[in-house]
Amino acid sequence: MVDSGEWPAVGFEEHRWVPARGYGTSRSAVRRHQGPYRAAAVPEIAGLKPALSTEADLAAEDALQQLARFDAESGTGPGFGPLAAVLLRTESASSSQIEHLTAGARQIAIADLGEPAAHNAELIAANTKAMEAAVRLSGSLSGEAIISMQRVLLGPAAVSGWRTEQVWIGGYATGPHHAHFVPPHPEKVPAAMADLEKFMQRDDLPVLQQAAISHAQFETIHPFPDGNGRTGRALLQAQLRAQGIIQSVTVPVSAGLLTDTDRYFGALDAYRLGRPGEIVIVLSDAIFAAVANARLLRDGLQKIMTDWQLRLTARSDSVAWRILKQLPAQPVVNSEYVRGTFQVSGVAAQRALRQLGEAGVLREFTGRKRSRLWVADEVIRELDAFAERTGRR
Repeated sequence: MVDSGEWPAVGFEEHRWVPARGYGTSRSAVRRHQGPYRAAAVPEIAGLKPALSTEADLAAEDALQQLARFDAESGTGPGFGPLAAVLLRTESASSSQIEHLTAGARQIAIADLGEPAAHNAELIAANTKAMEAAVRLSGSLSGEAIISMQRVLLGPAAVSGWRTEQVWIGGYATGPHHAHFVPPHPEKVPAAMADLEKFMQRDDLPVLQQAAISHAQFETIHPFPDGNGRTGRALLQAQLRAQGIIQSVTVPVSAGLLTDTDRYFGALDAYRLGRPGEIVIVLSDAIFAAVANARLLRDGLQKIMTDWQLRLTARSDSVAWRILKQLPAQPVVNSEYVRGTFQVSGVAAQRALRQLGEAGVLREFTGRKRSRLWVADEVIRELDAFAERTGRR
């Protein structure tokens, strides 16, 4: 145990369960999931102040300084704009991988472009949009803002508000009786989320401790039928942005959590037992791992950009140069993307892509005469190397 003060553990309450008998469900499975089940009774935390161990507080303080330092050093210079987009996408991909959704950097870039891609890549692209929404909505941290993030992630038709059904983690699809954890009954969700909203909006708590506990409370409530992990980690980014700790870039904290997901999930379990210090320490360690990996990615991309600048001989005000500067953020492009992004004609777009191909910056990989796609292989390799370092691939 790492906490020096008390924090309420999650309790449990019984609810009635009537298993649905349908195609693919055996009579024995129905019998195993009859009778009452126990769902979490989440304590109110809006007015509580955690008293954590010295270890947890020092870890959070060091991680906070690391975050601020990286944000400051990454928020200046000509590569700032693309770097911010690159790091947001790596956070999205890493957060998705925690939920066992993985894809290579090229497939993700194709999906970001709006072209048909692997299914997982399209889900990761949707998560990127949810992360972008979290950054935009960070000034609110309200229940409606969280629902808006979820709508971006899963689509407006899939999300009308908080869940209205019982969900559970682990176990069997037939019912919650043998699950690893059963979040609160749906009737309890609105009040629990209103309490969490009040906790997140307080200004008298240490920032990282508040963010870590808010994240663990959100995952415990599990307010949506699906996508809670990804939305919860997007909300974590919104909190750090709302508190002014990060202003320029999205630090890929999920990449740090990916280095030891068992420890991460174990810390969430410990929180439910009344030990919030463990999630604070895990999050702090994840920030250090994420910043170290992000620095390697940033330095690798800057080296690629420097090399490209020596290769490309087009005029400095040409469309080719404008495309080149955005390739770290969008390493797969087509003529439509160039026309729309840079407001140029189709002829100018094709000319610029051809110039970048001749310079060895881009490579056309479809072999088609129409709807051609171009890839910056060096950027893709750098992004995949980042993923390898997290253990994501």
